Amino acid sequence: MRFLPVFLDLAAGPVVLVGAGEMARAKLRLLLSAGATIRWYVTDGDGDLAGLSEADRARVTSMTGEPAEADLSGAIALMCAGAGDLAAPLAAKARALGVPVNVMDELAHSTFIFPAIVDRGDVVVAIGTGGSSPVVARRVREMIETLLPARIGDLAALIGRWRSPMKARIPEFPLRRRFWERVVDGPIGAAVLEGRSDAAEEQLKAIVDPSAYARGSVSAHTEGHVTLVGAGPGDPDLLTIKALRALQDADVVFYDELVSPEILDRIRRDAARVPVGRRIGKPGIGQDAINTLLIEAAQAGQRAVRLKGGDPFVFGRGGEEVEALRDAGVSYSVVPGISAGFGAAAQFEVPLTYRHEALRITFLTAHKAVDAEAVDWSALTDEKMTVVVYMGMTAAPTVRDGLLKAGRSPQTPVGVFARVTRPDAQAAVGTLADLPALVAQVDGGPAILVIGDVVAHSAPWRRQQLQQLVSTYQVAAE
Repeated sequence: MRFLPVFLDLAAGPVVLVGAGEMARAKLRLLLSAGATIRWYVTDGDGDLAGLSEADRARVTSMTGEPAEADLSGAIALMCAGAGDLAAPLAAKARALGVPVNVMDELAHSTFIFPAIVDRGDVVVAIGTGGSSPVVARRVREMIETLLPARIGDLAALIGRWRSPMKARIPEFPLRRRFWERVVDGPIGAAVLEGRSDAAEEQLKAIVDPSAYARGSVSAHTEGHVTLVGAGPGDPDLLTIKALRALQDADVVFYDELVSPEILDRIRRDAARVPVGRRIGKPGIGQDAINTLLIEAAQAGQRAVRLKGGDPFVFGRGGEEVEALRDAGVSYSVVPGISAGFGAAAQFEVPLTYRHEALRITFLTAHKAVDAEAVDWSALTDEKMTVVVYMGMTAAPTVRDGLLKAGRSPQTPVGVFARVTRPDAQAAVGTLADLPALVAQVDGGPAILVIGDVVAHSAPWRRQQLQQLVSTYQVAAE
Protein backbone atom coordinates (compact mmCIF):
# COMPACT_ATOMS: atom_id res chain seq x y z
CA MET A 1 0.00 0.00 0.00
CA ARG A 2 1.74 3.15 -1.18
CA PHE A 3 -1.06 5.62 -0.36
CA LEU A 4 -2.63 5.68 3.09
CA PRO A 5 -6.36 6.44 2.91
CA VAL A 6 -7.22 9.53 4.95
CA PHE A 7 -10.26 11.80 5.16
CA LEU A 8 -9.72 15.57 5.08
CA ASP A 9 -12.00 17.79 7.12
CA LEU A 10 -12.83 20.34 4.46
CA ALA A 11 -14.40 22.61 7.05
CA ALA A 12 -10.92 23.21 8.51
CA GLY A 13 -9.83 25.61 5.78
CA PRO A 14 -10.04 26.50 2.11
CA VAL A 15 -8.93 24.36 -0.80
CA VAL A 16 -6.95 26.06 -3.57
CA LEU A 17 -7.96 24.90 -7.05
CA VAL A 18 -5.87 25.85 -10.07
CA GLY A 19 -7.01 24.98 -13.57
CA ALA A 20 -9.80 25.30 -16.10
CA GLY A 21 -12.18 23.40 -18.30
CA GLU A 22 -14.34 20.42 -17.45
CA MET A 23 -11.56 18.74 -15.45
CA ALA A 24 -11.39 21.65 -13.03
CA ARG A 25 -15.18 21.93 -12.86
CA ALA A 26 -15.47 18.22 -12.01
CA LYS A 27 -13.10 18.73 -9.08
CA LEU A 28 -15.02 21.86 -8.13
CA ARG A 29 -18.31 19.94 -7.96
CA LEU A 30 -16.72 17.15 -5.92
CA LEU A 31 -15.21 19.57 -3.41
CA LEU A 32 -18.48 21.46 -3.05
CA SER A 33 -20.39 18.23 -2.42
CA ALA A 34 -18.04 17.63 0.53
CA GLY A 35 -18.69 21.12 1.96
CA ALA A 36 -15.42 22.77 0.98
CA THR A 37 -14.76 26.47 0.51
CA ILE A 38 -12.64 27.02 -2.59
CA ARG A 39 -10.19 29.57 -3.95
CA TRP A 40 -10.28 29.02 -7.69
CA TYR A 41 -7.52 30.33 -9.91
CA VAL A 42 -8.97 30.01 -13.40
CA THR A 43 -6.19 29.55 -15.97
CA ASP A 44 -8.29 30.33 -19.05
CA GLY A 45 -10.30 33.26 -17.69
CA ASP A 46 -13.60 31.34 -17.83
CA GLY A 47 -14.78 31.11 -14.24
CA ASP A 48 -18.45 30.58 -15.11
CA LEU A 49 -20.32 28.96 -12.18
CA ALA A 50 -23.49 28.21 -14.11
CA GLY A 51 -25.35 25.18 -12.84
CA LEU A 52 -24.31 25.65 -9.22
CA SER A 53 -26.76 26.61 -6.52
CA GLU A 54 -26.56 30.02 -4.91
CA ALA A 55 -25.23 28.44 -1.71
CA ASP A 56 -22.48 26.61 -3.62
CA ARG A 57 -21.48 29.73 -5.56
CA ALA A 58 -21.08 31.55 -2.26
CA ARG A 59 -18.37 29.06 -1.24
CA VAL A 60 -16.29 29.66 -4.40
CA THR A 61 -13.96 32.66 -4.62
CA SER A 62 -12.66 33.35 -8.12
CA MET A 63 -9.13 34.57 -7.48
CA THR A 64 -7.42 37.32 -9.47
CA GLY A 65 -3.73 37.58 -10.20
CA GLU A 66 -1.27 35.12 -11.64
CA PRO A 67 -2.12 31.47 -10.87
CA ALA A 68 1.62 30.82 -10.52
CA GLU A 69 1.54 33.14 -7.49
CA ALA A 70 -1.43 31.37 -5.93
CA ASP A 71 -1.90 32.20 -2.25
CA LEU A 72 -1.60 28.94 -0.30
CA SER A 73 -1.72 30.51 3.16
CA GLY A 74 -4.12 28.66 5.42
CA ALA A 75 -5.01 26.20 2.66
CA ILE A 76 -5.57 22.57 3.64
CA ALA A 77 -4.89 21.31 0.11
CA LEU A 78 -3.88 22.36 -3.40
CA MET A 79 -5.47 20.76 -6.42
CA CYS A 80 -4.41 21.25 -10.03
CA ALA A 81 -6.73 20.11 -12.81
CA GLY A 82 -6.18 21.35 -16.33
CA ALA A 83 -3.42 23.65 -15.05
CA GLY A 84 -0.89 22.76 -17.76
CA ASP A 85 2.72 23.81 -17.16
CA LEU A 86 1.76 25.63 -13.96
CA ALA A 87 1.17 22.38 -12.11
CA ALA A 88 4.79 21.35 -11.48
CA PRO A 89 6.06 24.62 -9.90
CA LEU A 90 2.85 24.99 -7.89
CA ALA A 91 3.21 21.44 -6.59
CA ALA A 92 6.81 22.17 -5.52
CA LYS A 93 5.64 25.31 -3.74
CA ALA A 94 2.90 23.40 -1.91
CA ARG A 95 5.29 20.66 -0.78
CA ALA A 96 7.74 23.29 0.53
CA LEU A 97 4.93 24.76 2.64
CA GLY A 98 3.71 21.36 3.83
CA VAL A 99 0.41 21.69 1.97
CA PRO A 100 -0.97 18.41 0.51
CA VAL A 101 -1.13 18.61 -3.28
CA ASN A 102 -2.87 16.66 -6.02
CA VAL A 103 -2.04 17.18 -9.69
CA MET A 104 -4.56 15.38 -11.83
CA ASP A 105 -3.02 12.38 -13.63
CA GLU A 106 0.47 13.31 -12.39
CA LEU A 107 1.59 11.01 -9.57
CA ALA A 108 5.12 12.44 -9.58
CA HIS A 109 3.88 15.87 -8.49
CA SER A 110 1.17 14.66 -6.07
CA THR A 111 1.34 13.92 -2.36
CA PHE A 112 -2.22 12.54 -2.34
CA ILE A 113 -4.61 11.11 -4.91
CA PHE A 114 -8.36 11.06 -5.34
CA PRO A 115 -10.10 7.73 -4.80
CA ALA A 116 -13.31 6.57 -6.37
CA ILE A 117 -16.03 7.42 -3.85
CA VAL A 118 -19.26 5.83 -2.69
CA ASP A 119 -21.15 8.54 -0.81
CA ARG A 120 -23.85 7.55 1.70
CA GLY A 121 -23.87 10.66 3.84
CA ASP A 122 -22.09 9.82 7.10
CA VAL A 123 -20.73 6.65 5.48
CA VAL A 124 -18.15 7.21 2.75
CA VAL A 125 -16.22 4.44 1.00
CA ALA A 126 -13.01 5.32 -0.84
CA ILE A 127 -11.51 2.96 -3.43
CA GLY A 128 -8.00 3.50 -4.70
CA THR A 129 -5.59 1.69 -7.01
CA GLY A 130 -2.53 3.80 -6.21
CA GLY A 131 -3.33 5.94 -9.21
CA SER A 132 -2.55 3.05 -11.57
CA SER A 133 -6.05 2.37 -12.87
CA PRO A 134 -8.95 4.76 -12.20
CA VAL A 135 -11.17 2.58 -14.42
CA VAL A 136 -10.66 -0.42 -12.11
CA ALA A 137 -11.46 1.79 -9.13
CA ARG A 138 -14.68 2.91 -10.79
CA ARG A 139 -15.68 -0.69 -11.49
CA VAL A 140 -15.10 -1.62 -7.85
CA ARG A 141 -17.14 1.40 -6.83
CA GLU A 142 -20.02 0.21 -9.02
CA MET A 143 -19.94 -3.17 -7.28
CA ILE A 144 -19.99 -1.56 -3.85
CA GLU A 145 -22.82 0.79 -4.92
CA THR A 146 -25.02 -2.24 -5.60
CA LEU A 147 -24.25 -3.82 -2.22
CA LEU A 148 -24.26 -0.86 0.15
CA PRO A 149 -27.70 0.12 1.47
CA ALA A 150 -28.84 3.55 0.37
CA ARG A 151 -29.68 4.50 3.99
CA ILE A 152 -26.54 3.17 5.66
CA GLY A 153 -25.55 6.78 6.28
CA ASP A 154 -28.81 7.32 8.16
CA LEU A 155 -27.95 4.35 10.37
CA ALA A 156 -24.51 5.80 11.11
CA ALA A 157 -26.12 9.16 11.92
CA LEU A 158 -28.60 7.50 14.30
CA ILE A 159 -25.78 5.73 16.14
CA GLY A 160 -23.82 8.98 16.24
CA ARG A 161 -26.70 10.72 18.02
CA TRP A 162 -27.02 7.94 20.61
CA ARG A 163 -23.34 7.15 21.06
CA SER A 164 -22.65 9.48 23.99
CA PRO A 165 -25.86 8.63 25.94
CA MET A 166 -25.18 4.90 25.57
CA LYS A 167 -21.54 5.33 26.56
CA ALA A 168 -22.75 6.73 29.86
CA ARG A 169 -25.22 3.87 30.35
CA ILE A 170 -22.83 1.07 29.28
CA PRO A 171 -19.38 1.86 30.68
CA GLU A 172 -17.78 -1.45 29.59
CA PHE A 173 -16.37 -1.09 26.08
CA PRO A 174 -16.83 -4.78 24.98
CA LEU A 175 -20.43 -4.75 26.13
CA ARG A 176 -21.04 -1.40 24.47
CA ARG A 177 -19.63 -2.76 21.20
CA ARG A 178 -21.94 -5.77 21.47
CA PHE A 179 -24.87 -3.42 22.05
CA TRP A 180 -24.22 -1.54 18.80
CA GLU A 181 -23.69 -4.80 16.92
CA ARG A 182 -27.14 -5.91 18.01
CA VAL A 183 -28.59 -2.55 16.98
CA VAL A 184 -26.99 -2.63 13.54
CA ASP A 185 -27.75 -6.30 12.83
CA GLY A 186 -31.20 -6.42 14.38
CA PRO A 187 -34.67 -4.94 13.87
CA ILE A 188 -33.55 -1.42 14.75
CA GLY A 189 -30.95 -1.33 12.00
CA ALA A 190 -33.39 -2.96 9.58
CA ALA A 191 -35.96 -0.28 10.35
CA VAL A 192 -33.51 2.50 9.46
CA LEU A 193 -32.46 0.82 6.21
CA GLU A 194 -36.12 0.48 5.24
CA GLY A 195 -36.73 4.19 5.77
CA ARG A 196 -38.42 3.93 9.18
CA SER A 197 -35.97 6.02 11.19
CA ASP A 198 -38.67 7.31 13.55
CA ALA A 199 -39.62 3.74 14.47
CA ALA A 200 -35.95 2.92 15.04
CA GLU A 201 -35.59 5.91 17.40
CA GLU A 202 -38.62 4.74 19.37
CA GLN A 203 -37.19 1.21 19.65
CA LEU A 204 -33.90 2.58 20.97
CA LYS A 205 -35.76 4.70 23.52
CA ALA A 206 -37.73 1.63 24.63
CA ILE A 207 -34.58 -0.27 25.69
CA VAL A 208 -34.76 0.03 29.47
CA ASP A 209 -31.57 -1.92 30.22
CA PRO A 210 -28.98 -1.47 27.42
CA SER A 211 -26.53 -3.86 29.09
CA ALA A 212 -29.11 -6.63 29.22
CA TYR A 213 -29.98 -5.92 25.59
CA ALA A 214 -26.32 -6.21 24.66
CA ARG A 215 -26.08 -9.58 26.42
CA GLY A 216 -29.08 -10.83 24.47
CA SER A 217 -31.62 -10.55 27.24
CA VAL A 218 -34.93 -8.99 26.24
CA SER A 219 -35.59 -6.07 28.54
CA ALA A 220 -38.32 -4.66 26.38
CA HIS A 221 -40.68 -6.14 23.85
CA THR A 222 -38.78 -6.92 20.67
CA GLU A 223 -40.78 -5.68 17.71
CA GLY A 224 -40.92 -8.02 14.75
CA HIS A 225 -41.50 -6.93 11.21
CA VAL A 226 -42.96 -8.40 8.03
CA THR A 227 -41.62 -7.50 4.61
CA LEU A 228 -43.62 -8.40 1.52
CA VAL A 229 -41.04 -9.01 -1.18
CA GLY A 230 -41.61 -9.32 -4.90
CA ALA A 231 -39.37 -12.07 -6.24
CA GLY A 232 -39.92 -11.11 -9.86
CA PRO A 233 -40.63 -13.60 -12.65
CA GLY A 234 -37.79 -16.00 -11.87
CA ASP A 235 -34.40 -14.63 -12.85
CA PRO A 236 -32.49 -14.00 -9.58
CA ASP A 237 -30.57 -11.15 -11.22
CA LEU A 238 -33.85 -9.24 -11.46
CA LEU A 239 -34.27 -9.10 -7.69
CA THR A 240 -33.99 -5.56 -6.40
CA ILE A 241 -31.14 -4.72 -4.04
CA LYS A 242 -33.72 -4.05 -1.35
CA ALA A 243 -35.23 -7.50 -1.90
CA LEU A 244 -31.83 -9.16 -1.55
CA ARG A 245 -31.22 -7.28 1.67
CA ALA A 246 -34.56 -8.40 3.08
CA LEU A 247 -33.80 -12.03 2.23
CA GLN A 248 -30.40 -11.77 3.91
CA ASP A 249 -31.88 -10.17 7.05
CA ALA A 250 -34.85 -12.53 7.43
CA ASP A 251 -35.34 -14.93 10.32
CA VAL A 252 -38.11 -16.76 8.44
CA VAL A 253 -39.28 -16.69 4.82
CA PHE A 254 -42.77 -17.73 3.73
CA TYR A 255 -42.56 -18.36 0.00
CA ASP A 256 -44.80 -19.20 -2.92
CA GLU A 257 -44.34 -22.39 -4.92
CA LEU A 258 -43.67 -20.34 -8.07
CA VAL A 259 -40.54 -18.75 -6.59
CA SER A 260 -37.57 -20.24 -8.41
CA PRO A 261 -34.90 -22.31 -6.58
CA GLU A 262 -32.25 -19.81 -7.70
CA ILE A 263 -34.05 -17.06 -5.80
CA LEU A 264 -34.51 -19.25 -2.73
CA ASP A 265 -30.73 -19.68 -2.75
CA ARG A 266 -30.45 -15.96 -2.01
CA ILE A 267 -32.09 -16.44 1.40
CA ARG A 268 -29.82 -16.35 4.43
CA ARG A 269 -28.63 -19.90 5.12
CA ASP A 270 -29.86 -20.12 8.69
CA ALA A 271 -33.29 -18.59 8.02
CA ALA A 272 -36.33 -20.84 8.29
CA ARG A 273 -38.10 -21.49 4.98
CA VAL A 274 -41.82 -22.19 4.93
CA PRO A 275 -43.64 -23.00 1.65
CA VAL A 276 -47.14 -21.51 1.70
CA GLY A 277 -48.13 -21.32 -1.96
CA ARG A 278 -50.06 -23.69 -4.15
CA ARG A 279 -49.97 -24.90 -7.74
CA ILE A 280 -52.87 -25.51 -10.09
CA GLY A 281 -54.88 -28.52 -8.98
CA LYS A 282 -53.14 -28.73 -5.59
CA PRO A 283 -54.59 -27.36 -2.35
CA GLY A 284 -52.73 -24.70 -0.41
CA ILE A 285 -52.95 -23.74 3.24
CA GLY A 286 -55.25 -20.80 2.45
CA GLN A 287 -54.83 -17.06 2.73
CA ASP A 288 -56.16 -16.82 6.28
CA ALA A 289 -53.58 -19.34 7.46
CA ILE A 290 -50.80 -17.41 5.70
CA ASN A 291 -51.93 -14.18 7.36
CA THR A 292 -51.87 -15.90 10.75
CA LEU A 293 -48.34 -17.23 10.19
CA LEU A 294 -47.07 -13.75 9.28
CA ILE A 295 -48.69 -12.14 12.31
CA GLU A 296 -47.43 -14.81 14.72
CA ALA A 297 -43.88 -14.53 13.39
CA ALA A 298 -43.83 -10.75 13.87
CA GLN A 299 -45.40 -10.94 17.31
CA ALA A 300 -42.64 -13.38 18.27
CA GLY A 301 -40.09 -10.68 17.40
CA GLN A 302 -38.97 -12.25 14.13
CA ARG A 303 -38.06 -10.54 10.88
CA ALA A 304 -40.37 -12.31 8.47
CA VAL A 305 -40.42 -12.14 4.69
CA ARG A 306 -43.42 -13.01 2.57
CA LEU A 307 -41.74 -13.89 -0.73
CA LYS A 308 -44.09 -13.74 -3.71
CA GLY A 309 -43.57 -14.35 -7.40
CA GLY A 310 -43.70 -11.21 -9.52
CA ASP A 311 -44.94 -8.17 -7.60
CA PRO A 312 -46.83 -8.46 -4.27
CA PHE A 313 -49.57 -6.11 -5.45
CA VAL A 314 -50.15 -7.57 -8.94
CA PHE A 315 -52.46 -10.56 -8.43
CA GLY A 316 -50.33 -11.57 -5.46
CA ARG A 317 -52.93 -10.91 -2.73
CA GLY A 318 -50.45 -8.57 -1.09
CA GLY A 319 -53.22 -6.12 -0.34
CA GLU A 320 -55.06 -8.70 1.76
CA GLU A 321 -51.91 -9.51 3.70
CA VAL A 322 -51.14 -5.86 4.35
CA GLU A 323 -54.68 -5.32 5.61
CA ALA A 324 -54.38 -8.29 7.99
CA LEU A 325 -51.02 -7.04 9.29
CA ARG A 326 -52.38 -3.54 9.74
CA ASP A 327 -55.41 -4.81 11.66
CA ALA A 328 -53.12 -6.83 13.92
CA GLY A 329 -50.88 -3.84 14.61
CA VAL A 330 -47.88 -5.51 13.02
CA SER A 331 -45.08 -3.45 11.48
CA TYR A 332 -44.68 -4.14 7.74
CA SER A 333 -43.14 -2.86 4.52
CA VAL A 334 -43.42 -3.76 0.84
CA VAL A 335 -40.61 -4.31 -1.65
CA PRO A 336 -41.88 -4.24 -5.25
CA GLY A 337 -40.82 -6.82 -7.80
CA ILE A 338 -40.81 -7.03 -11.58
CA SER A 339 -44.18 -8.40 -12.60
CA ALA A 340 -44.23 -11.35 -15.00
CA GLY A 341 -45.98 -9.24 -17.62
CA PHE A 342 -43.06 -6.83 -17.73
CA GLY A 343 -40.59 -9.70 -17.63
CA ALA A 344 -42.24 -11.23 -20.71
CA ALA A 345 -42.28 -7.88 -22.47
CA ALA A 346 -38.55 -7.36 -21.89
CA GLN A 347 -37.38 -10.88 -22.72
CA PHE A 348 -39.43 -11.35 -25.87
CA GLU A 349 -39.42 -7.70 -26.99
CA VAL A 350 -43.16 -7.19 -26.72
CA PRO A 351 -43.85 -3.45 -26.48
CA LEU A 352 -46.97 -3.42 -24.31
CA THR A 353 -47.70 0.07 -25.62
CA TYR A 354 -46.89 1.33 -29.09
CA ARG A 355 -47.51 4.75 -30.52
CA HIS A 356 -50.69 4.90 -32.63
CA GLU A 357 -51.27 1.14 -32.17
CA ALA A 358 -51.60 0.36 -28.44
CA LEU A 359 -52.54 3.22 -26.14
CA ARG A 360 -53.91 1.26 -23.17
CA ILE A 361 -53.03 -1.86 -21.16
CA THR A 362 -55.37 -4.05 -19.14
CA PHE A 363 -54.02 -6.61 -16.68
CA LEU A 364 -56.38 -9.36 -15.56
CA THR A 365 -56.28 -12.82 -14.06
CA ALA A 366 -58.10 -15.92 -15.31
CA HIS A 367 -56.87 -18.72 -13.07
CA LYS A 368 -59.86 -20.93 -13.91
CA ALA A 369 -62.52 -21.00 -16.59
CA VAL A 370 -65.04 -19.60 -14.10
CA ASP A 371 -62.73 -16.59 -13.60
CA ALA A 372 -62.65 -15.95 -17.33
CA GLU A 373 -66.42 -16.32 -17.62
CA ALA A 374 -66.85 -13.57 -15.03
CA VAL A 375 -64.84 -11.04 -17.08
CA ASP A 376 -66.70 -8.34 -18.98
CA TRP A 377 -65.01 -9.00 -22.33
CA SER A 378 -67.01 -6.27 -24.03
CA ALA A 379 -64.75 -3.74 -22.27
CA LEU A 380 -61.67 -5.32 -23.89
CA THR A 381 -62.51 -5.17 -27.57
CA ASP A 382 -60.67 -1.92 -28.35
CA GLU A 383 -58.00 -2.87 -30.89
CA LYS A 384 -55.73 -0.20 -29.40
CA MET A 385 -55.77 -2.02 -26.06
CA THR A 386 -53.20 -4.63 -25.03
CA VAL A 387 -54.67 -7.30 -22.75
CA VAL A 388 -52.27 -9.15 -20.44
CA VAL A 389 -53.75 -12.26 -18.82
CA TYR A 390 -52.07 -13.78 -15.77
CA MET A 391 -52.55 -17.47 -14.93
CA GLY A 392 -54.58 -17.91 -18.11
CA MET A 393 -53.35 -21.24 -19.49
CA THR A 394 -56.20 -23.38 -18.17
CA ALA A 395 -58.81 -20.78 -19.09
CA ALA A 396 -57.36 -20.04 -22.56
CA PRO A 397 -60.40 -21.44 -24.47
CA THR A 398 -62.75 -19.33 -22.38
CA VAL A 399 -60.55 -16.25 -22.83
CA ARG A 400 -60.58 -16.74 -26.60
CA ASP A 401 -64.32 -17.38 -26.74
CA GLY A 402 -65.12 -14.39 -24.56
CA LEU A 403 -63.09 -11.98 -26.68
CA LEU A 404 -64.39 -13.36 -29.98
CA LYS A 405 -67.99 -13.23 -28.80
CA ALA A 406 -67.48 -9.63 -27.65
CA GLY A 407 -66.20 -8.67 -31.11
CA ARG A 408 -62.40 -8.86 -30.98
CA SER A 409 -60.98 -9.96 -34.32
CA PRO A 410 -59.94 -13.63 -34.54
CA GLN A 411 -56.80 -12.42 -36.36
CA THR A 412 -55.65 -10.38 -33.36
CA PRO A 413 -52.01 -11.29 -32.64
CA VAL A 414 -51.49 -13.17 -29.37
CA GLY A 415 -48.52 -14.60 -27.53
CA VAL A 416 -48.14 -17.23 -24.84
CA PHE A 417 -44.96 -16.59 -22.85
CA ALA A 418 -44.04 -19.30 -20.39
CA ARG A 419 -41.55 -19.28 -17.50
CA VAL A 420 -40.38 -15.82 -18.51
CA THR A 421 -36.79 -14.73 -17.70
CA ARG A 422 -35.85 -18.29 -16.74
CA PRO A 423 -33.42 -20.46 -18.72
CA ASP A 424 -36.27 -22.66 -19.98
CA ALA A 425 -38.52 -19.78 -21.11
CA GLN A 426 -40.68 -20.45 -24.15
CA ALA A 427 -42.92 -18.45 -26.45
CA ALA A 428 -45.66 -19.36 -28.87
CA VAL A 429 -47.26 -16.69 -31.07
CA GLY A 430 -50.18 -16.68 -33.44
CA THR A 431 -53.72 -15.34 -33.59
CA LEU A 432 -56.55 -15.15 -31.09
CA ALA A 433 -58.45 -17.89 -32.90
CA ASP A 434 -55.58 -20.31 -32.18
CA LEU A 435 -54.96 -19.34 -28.55
CA PRO A 436 -55.68 -22.78 -26.97
CA ALA A 437 -53.40 -24.46 -29.51
CA LEU A 438 -50.62 -21.97 -28.71
CA VAL A 439 -50.91 -22.79 -25.01
CA ALA A 440 -50.37 -26.45 -25.88
CA GLN A 441 -47.09 -25.56 -27.62
CA VAL A 442 -45.33 -24.46 -24.42
CA ASP A 443 -44.25 -27.09 -21.92
CA GLY A 444 -46.21 -25.95 -18.90
CA GLY A 445 -46.44 -22.75 -16.95
CA PRO A 446 -46.49 -20.37 -15.36
CA ALA A 447 -47.35 -18.35 -18.44
CA ILE A 448 -48.54 -14.90 -19.46
CA LEU A 449 -50.98 -14.35 -22.31
CA VAL A 450 -50.53 -11.12 -24.25
CA ILE A 451 -53.31 -10.19 -26.65
CA GLY A 452 -53.07 -7.26 -29.05
CA ASP A 453 -51.38 -5.89 -32.14
CA VAL A 454 -48.17 -5.27 -30.17
CA VAL A 455 -47.40 -8.99 -30.28
CA ALA A 456 -46.67 -8.55 -34.01
CA HIS A 457 -43.65 -6.46 -32.98
CA SER A 458 -42.23 -9.18 -30.73
CA ALA A 459 -39.06 -11.14 -31.43
CA PRO A 460 -40.87 -14.54 -31.67
CA TRP A 461 -43.36 -13.09 -34.17
CA ARG A 462 -40.55 -11.68 -36.32
CA ARG A 463 -38.72 -15.01 -36.25
CA GLN A 464 -41.88 -16.85 -37.20
CA GLN A 465 -42.52 -14.51 -40.11
CA LEU A 466 -38.95 -14.97 -41.30
CA GLN A 467 -39.25 -18.75 -41.13
CA GLN A 468 -42.46 -18.65 -43.11
CA LEU A 469 -40.81 -16.45 -45.72
CA VAL A 470 -37.85 -18.83 -46.01
CA SER A 471 -40.19 -21.81 -46.36
CA THR A 472 -42.13 -20.03 -49.10
CA TYR A 473 -38.94 -19.36 -51.08
CA GLN A 474 -37.80 -22.95 -50.63
CA VAL A 475 -41.08 -24.29 -51.94
CA ALA A 476 -40.95 -21.87 -54.88
CA ALA A 477 -37.35 -22.96 -55.65
CA GLU A 478 -38.36 -26.61 -55.71
